[in-house]
Amino acid sequence: MISMATCAQTLNQGGAIPRDRLLSSSDFMTQGKATADRDEPKPIDGIAPYPIVRITPAEPVRRLGTGWHWWFSETVRVPIGSRVEFRFQGPAHLLVLYNEGLRKDGETSVDRLEPSRLRSFAHKLTFVPAGCAYREWHETGASTRLTFLYLAPAALQRMDAGQNGLLPRLYFEDPLVWETAVKLRNTIESSQARCLPYLGALSDVLAHELSRKNRDVAADPIISRGGLASWQKRAVVDYIEEHLDEQICLLKLAELARLSLHHFCRAFKQSFGLPAHQYQVQRRMEVAKLLLADRTRSVTDIALTLGYAQTSSFSSAFRKTTGWTPTVYRREFR
Repeated sequence: MISMATCAQTLNQGGAIPRDRLLSSSDFMTQGKATADRDEPKPIDGIAPYPIVRITPAEPVRRLGTGWHWWFSETVRVPIGSRVEFRFQGPAHLLVLYNEGLRKDGETSVDRLEPSRLRSFAHKLTFVPAGCAYREWHETGASTRLTFLYLAPAALQRMDAGQNGLLPRLYFEDPLVWETAVKLRNTIESSQARCLPYLGALSDVLAHELSRKNRDVAADPIISRGGLASWQKRAVVDYIEEHLDEQICLLKLAELARLSLHHFCRAFKQSFGLPAHQYQVQRRMEVAKLLLADRTRSVTDIALTLGYAQTSSFSSAFRKTTGWTPTVYRREFR
């Protein structure tokens, strides 16, 4: 284990926090601090004068982190079947990379944005500008792994023309931001002083990508090559993900895309290759595969979680999509 006092001492001597140290709740406490305060965020001394994400409860979570100068990275792993809450607000920027995971229930919120109850969030990102409040809770339906990148504002001031250019973003997908963030994380973890110029260059790129102006929805064509425009696909897919266990109304989806029902149905099939109802069923089955990995959950429970009133209906849909019944799938894919 490594205490924050040790971290500060290491940095003051010109080194980085060793990454091969498992960070538990006690690693962020000063000596003599009451056990009741174990999940309170503490400053990352010697790295940046700001708190880290508070995770409650701390016990089932594994945290592995390292930092250097303006940058700090930590990997967080949450086991299946856990209920955890993340909270953060501070003078540092926070970029969250959702490497893998699925939640049976939960909600994510960032100041100035509508909360999201998205359940399948693998390979998505959330950006919390300095000063904004971030809260997220999960009832995990699969093993969850994510990365918290803490970035001092000074690291992202080169190309964003001031902090006002950085806006909060929730559960977004951007290959360029993801690729740059992964490079930044890997470089931080290398803990080598010679990497500081590269960290600065990567931060320039990340600041540029994050500060890009949001595309004007009105500027997007209503139909893109016969399909949905990018903003329409995001709006519709996010809604479907958040309501997988419900009977979705096509009129609601058309409303989100700002299209007539006829044009929406045609555009959706053009974009995704299948009707909206079949797309929802396909997504349900993909989530079902992850849930079946948890052998403590019955097939009936999984069916109810995904909105099927009868196990037979779920089994029929699963077999039609995958070629196996849920029971056989679970047995064959251990």
